[in-house]
Amino acid sequence: MSSSSSAHLSFLTGRLSPPFYSERVGLPPQRVEFRIPKSRFRCSAGQSGFFTRLGRLIKEKAKSDVEKVFSGFSKTRENLAVIDELLLFWNLAETDRVLDELEEALLVSDFGPKITVRIVERLRDDIMSGKLKSGTEIKDALKASVLEMLAKKNSKTELQLGFRKPAVIMIVGVNGGGKTTSLGKLAHRLKNEGTKVLMAAGDTFRAAASDQLEIWAERTGCEIVVAEGEKAKAATVLTKAVKRGKEEGYDIVLCDTSGRLHTNFSLMEELIACKKAVGKVVSGAPNEILLVLDGNTGLNMLPQAREFNEIVGITGLILTKLDGSARGGCVVSVVEELGIPVKFIGVGEAVEDLQPFDAEAFVNAIFS
Repeated sequence: MSSSSSAHLSFLTGRLSPPFYSERVGLPPQRVEFRIPKSRFRCSAGQSGFFTRLGRLIKEKAKSDVEKVFSGFSKTRENLAVIDELLLFWNLAETDRVLDELEEALLVSDFGPKITVRIVERLRDDIMSGKLKSGTEIKDALKASVLEMLAKKNSKTELQLGFRKPAVIMIVGVNGGGKTTSLGKLAHRLKNEGTKVLMAAGDTFRAAASDQLEIWAERTGCEIVVAEGEKAKAATVLTKAVKRGKEEGYDIVLCDTSGRLHTNFSLMEELIACKKAVGKVVSGAPNEILLVLDGNTGLNMLPQAREFNEIVGITGLILTKLDGSARGGCVVSVVEELGIPVKFIGVGEAVEDLQPFDAEAFVNAIFS
């Protein structure tokens, strides 16, 4: 290998070049060292490990707090309780009636027509083939079917924060969905895991949004970057925040954005500008674009999610207000229809009630 090729490979791998001998006969061996500027390679593999461990730690802690998830889905569970009654004295002769009523229970809980029919027909086939011979077996097969759907298309539920600091997370959604509140609760969770978090008040459209986020910053002990002047652009605020995060060694920058209807194209285009702006400061940013959806809207959230995903490329979902909704089946619908992972669910008003999504805990919570 030539010396230039050796140098190139050593530079890419971040290691010292191995010793090599001059091609000119008679000269002693020489060692060439390439010193990598520290500032250019701040984002080392060790930082990648930091973000990976952070995501796993958040998930593991959530598993120990399953009671919050269980209580948060109480209304959906009440809707689906009829399934236990149907299966308690099930017999083969009443299969059609039982499955029709089971189908109705799933539809009422917003599993959606496509998913409901698929689940019911699969159960019917297994019953008729003799695989399922009791109400308990049918219930277990129902839970396994829902869990399989979630596991298949909801694999990356942990935050994917890359390897460069700061990691940048953009929070998007319509007004009233709980976007700013979700950002504050997420900041609380991240701060509790020892990360240095900076907030960016990128909602320059709603007058009270910056004040609301400042309250969350004070409550969680985070620093915040706000707009300078009334006509400041959101992209400018986010750029300033990410630059500060980079210069001052923050781990994560959480970016709020203006709430908007998915049908408002001018405001949707602003999101594109925000995405491009942060990417110019930190390569690969934003690492996550999380869409906040109101669980009370049920299947009506699907058009919103499709439009946001088409415009900016959603990497994960935060489903809020599920504690007040009997339509928890929408969690399965949105994952199955869009293939976008649910990262967090809101199951209460308290600051700790934004829970990392765990498919098994969810299925156990809605099918007691």
